[in-house]
Amino acid sequence: MTKLSVNINKIATLRNSRGGNVPNLLQVAKDIQDFGAEGITIHPRPDERHIRYQDARDLPSVVHTEYNIEGNPIKSFMDLVLKVKPTQVTLVPDAEDAITSNAGWDTIKYKDFLVDVIAEFKANNIRTSIFVDPISKMIEGAAETGTDRIELYTEAYASEFEKGNKDGIKPYIEAALVANKVDLGINAGHDLNLENTAYFKQNIPNLLEVSIGHALIAESLYLGLENVVQMYLQKLK
Repeated sequence: MTKLSVNINKIATLRNSRGGNVPNLLQVAKDIQDFGAEGITIHPRPDERHIRYQDARDLPSVVHTEYNIEGNPIKSFMDLVLKVKPTQVTLVPDAEDAITSNAGWDTIKYKDFLVDVIAEFKANNIRTSIFVDPISKMIEGAAETGTDRIELYTEAYASEFEKGNKDGIKPYIEAALVANKVDLGINAGHDLNLENTAYFKQNIPNLLEVSIGHALIAESLYLGLENVVQMYLQKLK
């Protein structure tokens, strides 16, 4: 069975836009798990524009499923992860000013760097995953770093699926077969949504986990709007 880890960055964005503590990030994380999600994902960035480093330190008090922290392994990020010790750390090669993740690692060019980073995390019993594009040589390169898993960057798949081109799944199937061959676990994420997730899951062999945030929160807003409007109307009668 493929696990669902919910990325709660957008909850933090909403909270930060107003100040204060509404919505309450910790309560949302707790509720999401109570609703059945099997993991919580966060992606703190150096400017803390959504998830704050303190959030990462506070969340273990409520996360009783898998806890996944994503990010670029700069010193401040590494120090944070080594202190918090989540279930999994997902390494993403984000520029500091990136709006969102937009590329996977070149696991050949950065092999030595990744080997060192991963060794430190694994020495602290933290499962590691590398964010990669669906390119066979990058997955083979990932296997040489000592990582436990890869996370397939699914934006290209999502874009093609939206156009009606289901052949966009083919590079991901090939990538998954390579990962299976070199004994890497497979995660996936970025732009997966209610429309495209099932087809992806059905076609990717041994998909362990998906991380979904932006679409899930946006869909939740829309699917919940009618109910909340009606609740307000009842209050005003």
